[in-house]
Amino acid sequence: MVLNFIELKNFRLHINTNLEFSKNINYIVGGNGQGKTSLLEAIYYLCTTRNLNQNSDNDVLSFDKNIFEINGNFHEYSTNKVRVFFDKSVGKKSVFLDDKQIHRASSLIGKFPVVALLQSDHAITQGSPAERRRFVDSIIAQSSETYLKLLLDYNKVLRHRSALLSKIKEFNSPQLFDQLDAWTISLVKVGSEVIRHRISFLKEFNEYIQKPYEHIMGKKESPVIKYVSFTNSFDENIDELFKKNIKEKRREELGRARNLIGPHRDDFEFYIDDLELKKFGSQGQHKTFQIALRFSQFFYLKEKLKITPIFLMDDVFGELD
Repeated sequence: MVLNFIELKNFRLHINTNLEFSKNINYIVGGNGQGKTSLLEAIYYLCTTRNLNQNSDNDVLSFDKNIFEINGNFHEYSTNKVRVFFDKSVGKKSVFLDDKQIHRASSLIGKFPVVALLQSDHAITQGSPAERRRFVDSIIAQSSETYLKLLLDYNKVLRHRSALLSKIKEFNSPQLFDQLDAWTISLVKVGSEVIRHRISFLKEFNEYIQKPYEHIMGKKESPVIKYVSFTNSFDENIDELFKKNIKEKRREELGRARNLIGPHRDDFEFYIDDLELKKFGSQGQHKTFQIALRFSQFFYLKEKLKITPIFLMDDVFGELD
C-alpha cells in the first residue's frame, strides 16, 4: 500500500500543505515544532478516521479555525481517494471514499492498513491494561471484519448493561432485573467470542514476535505474550466459565453499577525468557519489545490482508540500551 499524495488544510500547523510521496521509504526531516508528527497524524486519520494519539478532532484544528480537511490518494492494485472533513460548528466528522460518503467509519478499517511506531508506545508495555487491549484489538480489527463487528457489538452491550445497572441501583425495579438477565446473556455470548478470537490471535502472533525481537537484540531470547482473563484456563467451555464468574460477581456489580466481568477487563502480559517484562525489564528491554511488537504487527497484517501496510515511525530509537 502506497500513499502517493496528501493535502492538509487547517490541521495543526498545516494551514495548506500538499505533499507527494515516493513508493519507497520517505523521510520527514525538520526542526522541532515544524509539523512532522502532525503529518503522521494526518496519514493515520486517512487510514483509520481516528487520531493517532487518541486526541479529539477539536484538538487538531489549527488555531482559530473551525474546520479541517485531509485528502489522500492510496495505491495498491488501484487508486483510492480518501477525504476526512471535520466541522467544529456542528461537531461532525465526515469521511469519503472515492467521493462517496461513508456513514460508518468502521467500514474503512482494514482497507488501508497502518502501523505506527511512536514514543508513546511505552504505554503498551508499561501502562494500564486498557493500552494493551487497545493494541491487540487494533491489530485483530484491522485484519478481521468479523472481530471488528464483535467489538462494536460487545461495546454496545456493555453500554446498555451499564446503564441498566445504574437504573437498578437507583430504582430497584423487578422488571429491570428481567432486562438485566437478557443483556447478561448477550454479554456472555458476544464476550465469549471476543475471547476466542483473542486466544486464536495470540497463538499466531507469538510466532511473529521472535524474529523481529531477535533481529534487534542480536541474540536469541524468547518473547511471549500471555492472555490474562477471568480464568487461568481456557480448556473448559468459555461461555460456562463466563456465566459462572458473572453470577459470582452479581451482587458486587449491582452495588457498584459496573460491568465487572468480561474481555473489557482482561489484560496481556509480556515475557522475555519467562520473566515478566513489566516487573523485571529495563527501559531498553521495554523499548526493544515495543519495536518488536510493531514490526510483528506489520508482518502479521501484511500476511493476513495480502497488502503491505503503511508503516509510520516517529523518532523512536533514542532509548535503546
